[in-house]
Amino acid sequence: MRALTNFCFDKILKKLRVQVVPVLGLICLLSWIMWTVEPRFMKNSEEETQLEYALRGKAWKVYWFLLKSGEPQSVRDVQRALRFSSPSVANHHLEQLRELGLVQKQGIGGHYFLVNDVKIGVLRHYVKLGKVLFPRYFFYAAFSTTFYLTYLILFVQSLSRDSMFIILFGAFVCVILWYEAYRIWSMRPY
Repeated sequence: MRALTNFCFDKILKKLRVQVVPVLGLICLLSWIMWTVEPRFMKNSEEETQLEYALRGKAWKVYWFLLKSGEPQSVRDVQRALRFSSPSVANHHLEQLRELGLVQKQGIGGHYFLVNDVKIGVLRHYVKLGKVLFPRYFFYAAFSTTFYLTYLILFVQSLSRDSMFIILFGAFVCVILWYEAYRIWSMRPY
């Protein structure tokens, strides 16, 4: 019975290997092409330029902090978290963000909260899940690495020319995507 099971499993793997090898290569190639190209779509480039100019220095750090925290923050909370010299510095930058229409101030308590997310600068490359911001390349790298390891574990039994190409190409794609994820992660403001 065990021999019959192994025989059937081997036949299935041989059929799958013939169909999966070109498909995995194509998936790796398409994912590398599509996911390493930066998005170039923006609604209004003049408005984007003005926001990028306004959101620099400490205002950028305040915006990043509010985006990352995901909940309303007081002036003192911002001052302590970003180690500003006084609450008036934090208040100045929060008011700047309010004038830009990115934050609002609560009537009771005076806490500030985000009302608009903007994708400018390094934020173009981030995805927010809950309170954590991840570089989008992290997901691409994890996806590619998972399929690469699955291919190595399940389908490589001998080193043919086709399998060597996919092994080298898959390793190359995974290294590039993990490098990009690390590079974007290291560009965060704090």
